[in-house]
Amino acid sequence: QVQLVESGGGLVQPGGSLTLSCAASTIINSAYTMNWFRQTPGTQREWVAIIASGGSTNYADSVKGRFTISRDGAKNTVYLQMNSLKIEDTAVYYCNARHIAGNPSYWGQGTQVTVSS
Repeated sequence: QVQLVESGGGLVQPGGSLTLSCAASTIINSAYTMNWFRQTPGTQREWVAIIASGGSTNYADSVKGRFTISRDGAKNTVYLQMNSLKIEDTAVYYCNARHIAGNPSYWGQGTQVTVSS
């Protein structure tokens, strides 16, 4: 069982930056990818970014060029650097560890990001 704990959310003005962290309770082996998702009330959870064990990354079109996902293996932590934030980035952000076969899949409890002037 893997426990994931997100932190770093908060209130930021449009154009501002935030960095989210996701700390894993154990080493995430190479069979897992690490992902960030986000969700607003009444909508489905939306995939945001992925980082594979080899370091390759990919992003949703809506955040490409503004968000950067990275990982620190020594700290079992994944980060999401968010720049040039927009009001539409407001959501609860969730960290996810997913086996390359699809299951198992582990989720954190989420952290609220609010972009508002």
